[in-house]
Order: sequence, then structure tokens, then C-alpha cells
Amino acid sequence: MSFSIRNLSIAFAEKQVLDNVSLEVGTGEFLSILGPNGAGKSTLLRCICGLLHGWSGEVRLAGQPLGTMGVRARARTISYVPQSVAHRLPFSVFDFTALGRYPHLSPFSTLGREDRKAIEAALDAVGMLPFRARRMDTLSGGERQMAMIAAALAQGGRILVLDEPITFLDYRHQVGIMQTLQRLNREHGYTVVAVNHDLHSALHFSTSLAALKEGRLVRQGSPDDFRDEAFLETLYQTPFRKLHLEGRELVLPEGLLP
Repeated sequence: MSFSIRNLSIAFAEKQVLDNVSLEVGTGEFLSILGPNGAGKSTLLRCICGLLHGWSGEVRLAGQPLGTMGVRARARTISYVPQSVAHRLPFSVFDFTALGRYPHLSPFSTLGREDRKAIEAALDAVGMLPFRARRMDTLSGGERQMAMIAAALAQGGRILVLDEPITFLDYRHQVGIMQTLQRLNREHGYTVVAVNHDLHSALHFSTSLAALKEGRLVRQGSPDDFRDEAFLETLYQTPFRKLHLEGRELVLPEGLLP
């Protein structure tokens, strides 16, 4: 499922946070959004998910204007995974994932057979089915993030939007999360959009990338378009150097090199 953004702008307290951002994301893409802190990346995600108001421009989900979609219709189209907020919730993993079914339930209804099947399928898709009875506040950071992705899958949206899904995780869980998202993208056809501060995982797992700086879109393209030391230096205000290692091309900040 695709979405498009045209001339999206928003300001807070007279500070321009996003400035005429236009972006196309095709069905089945895995887009990583890069950029320095304060570039507007999280704000962009929240706008396209309908969580912020007061912006100008146009957002279309599968060709339909965001403003014409009701809350439930929007939630059945696009699923949002925020930066981890679930570490103190006293829910079981199953019950937390079940919260994602809200667009499919009336206010006083209970889970039906199809809802339970969707929840179990979502947990199985991210390898969390064996954890279904565990409490969320007993999980590691990586396990909680997987449960949050499961809740997004249970929600039913074919566009998955994630805000820094691997930040603060150890290397094993970083790789596990990115591999899971890649599998959901490649094998299950989800369109994935993720803010990512790790350049290498973005280049390795994504089909396309976009970069924001000071609220403006400064580049969108393939991973090869972002293996550009001069562009990365301008984006992050620090020098980069390109290295070749066992047939792979790496781009690292010079300050991290020995």
C-alpha cells in the first residue's frame, strides 16, 4: 500500500518544524528516514499517521486524502510504532497485542475468534508467540519492541510506520528487529517506513531512503544515493570516509575510525 505527501508544513510556537516536504512511498517499499536530531523526522511520522493537527499540505494513504478518513479507517490502513513506551505497562504480551485490534471492535465488544487469530498470527510473525503470557514489564527492550510491532500488525494496517525502532537496543536485537521488518516487507508485502539513526542498517535493509535537515527533505533515493561522503558530511556536519571491506562498501564518520 502506498502513500504520498505534498508540501507538508507545520510549525510549533512559530518555529517551522517541517517546510514543504513532499515524499512518495510506493507499495512494498522499505523506506528509512535519516537526518540529524531536530530535523523533523518524528513530527513527519506523526503527521502522516494523523496524530498531529494544524499542518498544511496533503497526505494521501492509498490515494485517499488523510483528512477524509475516519479514525478507524485510518488505523486499519496505517499502523504506528512509537519510540518505546511500553516498559511499565502491566499487561501480558497477548493483552498488549490485543490493544491493536481497536479499529475492528466496537466500544463494548470483546475479542472474537477472528481477533484472536489475528493476534496470534501477529505474535507468530515476530517470534513472540512463546512470550504471549509474559508481562510486558518483565521483557527486555528488544522483546518489548517486538511486542509493539506485533500490536501494529494486529491492528491490520498494511503500512507500518516506526519511530527509531532499534534505538537503545543491543546489537542482537537491533539486527533481529531489522531482519523482522525486512521479512515483513519482502515476504508479507508490508510497506515499511522507519526513522533510523544507524546509517549502516538503513543502507543494508532498506529499499529506499530519505533525509531531512532543518525540516526540509534534502534527498530521497536508493541506498547507493546515500553512500556519498560529501552529502553525509553536509547532512550531519561531520566528515565521512568510504571504506571497502570484503567486497562491501561502508561509510563511517571519520571520528569513529582508528
